[in-house]
Amino acid sequence: MPEECFSVLWSGQVAVVGMPEEVDATIADALREALLSVLNQGASALVVDMTRTTFCDSAGVSAMVRARRRAQASNAEVRIASSTPALLRLFSLLGLESAIGLYPDVEAALSSLEGTSQPPKPPSPLCSSP
Repeated sequence: MPEECFSVLWSGQVAVVGMPEEVDATIADALREALLSVLNQGASALVVDMTRTTFCDSAGVSAMVRARRRAQASNAEVRIASSTPALLRLFSLLGLESAIGLYPDVEAALSSLEGTSQPPKPPSPLCSSP
């Protein structure tokens, strides 16, 4: 399996991690590792940018739930940015909307967090190999 990369944009201690068009079992492990890596680097908040994502299966959801648990343990916040109807329905059915804040775009997700007034740094890739 090829190495998976996720773009990471930092704004202060808030990390915005960009997701691909499809999040499924083939990249779930790399996704989980990327999200946990950002949290391990001291992020006070994590925004999962799913604005380009059109599909997410249970393995992808599981990776995000695990990242949320790690974030809670370190008092960090997690937000998901997506306006894709299929994803919003999935997150609603699973009850994620009450556990992880859902926002229509990255700007709204960042606005919901305190301390994100610093200009973002250029994106950098966060790669993980199986």
